[in-house]
Amino acid sequence: MDKKTTILGKTYQFRSLKEIMAKANEERSGDELAGISAENMKERMAAKMVLADLTLADFRNHPLLPAEEDEVSRVIEESIDESIYRRIKNWSVAELREYILSDGPDLLGISKGLTSEMIAAAAKIMSNLDLIQAASKIKVETHCQTTIGQPGVLASRAQPNHPADHLQGMRASLYEALSYGIGDAVIGINPVIDTTDNIYALLKETKQIINDFSIPTQNCVLSHVTSQMRAIVKGAPADLIFQSLAGTQKGNESFGISVSLLNEANALINELGTATGENRWYFETGQGSELSSESHFGIDQVTLEARCYGLARIYKPFLVNTVVGFIGPEYLYDSKQVIRAGLEDHFMGKMHGLPMGVDVCYTNHMKVDQNDMDNLSALLGTAGVNFVIGVPMGDDCMLNYQSLSYHDIATLRSVLRLKPAPEFESWLEKVGIMESGKLTTLAGNPALFMGGKS
Repeated sequence: MDKKTTILGKTYQFRSLKEIMAKANEERSGDELAGISAENMKERMAAKMVLADLTLADFRNHPLLPAEEDEVSRVIEESIDESIYRRIKNWSVAELREYILSDGPDLLGISKGLTSEMIAAAAKIMSNLDLIQAASKIKVETHCQTTIGQPGVLASRAQPNHPADHLQGMRASLYEALSYGIGDAVIGINPVIDTTDNIYALLKETKQIINDFSIPTQNCVLSHVTSQMRAIVKGAPADLIFQSLAGTQKGNESFGISVSLLNEANALINELGTATGENRWYFETGQGSELSSESHFGIDQVTLEARCYGLARIYKPFLVNTVVGFIGPEYLYDSKQVIRAGLEDHFMGKMHGLPMGVDVCYTNHMKVDQNDMDNLSALLGTAGVNFVIGVPMGDDCMLNYQSLSYHDIATLRSVLRLKPAPEFESWLEKVGIMESGKLTTLAGNPALFMGGKS
C-alpha cells in the first residue's frame, strides 16, 4: 500500500490508512478537535490523491479497527458478500467512484461487496454534486405499516414533542403536522421521561390517533431501546422500535447497547410489534457521537458515521436518519460543514442500501441559520432523500434545536414536485387536505382533527 505522494516538489508521507482517511476528509471541526485533521488544504489534497489510488483490498488488509477488537467491525465484515467483493477487490477507490457515478450501474448490488470504510473512502473523494448525483440514483423502498421510498416521494416524520410529554400538547402539535400532510414516514416522539409507563402512554396515544382517523402511517417513541422493550412487553402498541447507533463497540456501550441487545430487541419487535411489514427498526445516527464519548480510536467522524450504517443494515430498518447538525459546533462548525455532512451521510446511507433520511437541523450556538437549512433540504430533495423531519415552526420546544417546520416540508414537496407516500396521499385527499397532488385551502388548519374520529 503506497502511503505517499509528491505535489509541486513536496512529498507527503502518511503513516497509516487511518491517517490517510482522516486527512482526506473535507474540513471538519470534530477531526480538528480530535487532532487528526489535515494541517492545510495541500495536505488534504495529498491525502485524497493517495486515497484515490488505494485498492478496495487495502481496506480489508489494513483494518482501521480490527474485527477481533470491535463487534461493529465484526458485523461489517460478516455482512460482506464475498463473491461480489472478489470481483471488485482490485478496484481503486477512484475506480469505485467512477463506477458509482457512471450511467446505469447496480449500486445496491455492488454495495453488498463493500465495507463501510470503502464507502466512506469513495465519499471523501466526491464533490457535493457527486454525492447528490450518486444518491439520487439509489432507490430504497421499505414497508412497515405502509411503504415509503418510491420514486418521486418525499416522506416525512412528524415530531410532535412536548417539554412535559403532555398528551394533549402532543396531540395539538400532531394535528398541525397532519394538516400540512406531514407524518407519512412515522409519528415519532422524543420523550422527556424515559420510563416504561410514560413510553407506554405515548405509544398508546399515538396509536389511538392513528386508529381514530385511519391514518396510513406508523408510530414510534424514541426512548432508549430497553424502555421501549419493557413497554412493548407490557402491551404497548409499537409499529417500530428505535435506537441511536455509534460506529464502534465502545461508542455503543456509552449508549447502553450492544449487538446482543439489538438482536434481542429485533426478536421482540418481530414477535410483539403491531406492524404488518417486515421493516420494523428506526435508527438515528450523527457525525461526532463517538468523539463525545471518547470512543473514536483516532478514526475520523465520516468513516465512523459510515460504520453506523454498516451496523444498521443487518437489521433491515424501515427508517434511518442522521441528525446532521444536532450535536453542535464541536463536530460541525458552520453551515458549510453541516451541508457537506448531510450530503455525505445521505449518500453513505443509501450506498449501504438503507432507507436514508436526514433531520435537517442545527443548534443555536452553531454558525448556521434557517436559510442554510433551506439550502440543505433543497439539495437533499434533489438527491432523493427518503424522508425529512418536521417540528412546529421549525423549533423543537423539548430538544431545544432548530429543524424544518411542517410547512417547510410541504413547500419543499411543491417546489421539487414530490409527493407524500401514495397511501398517505390518498388519505389526505379523502380528508380534503390534498387534491390533484396539491394542498387545498383546508391545509394548515389543525381544527380539522379536533372533532374526533374521521
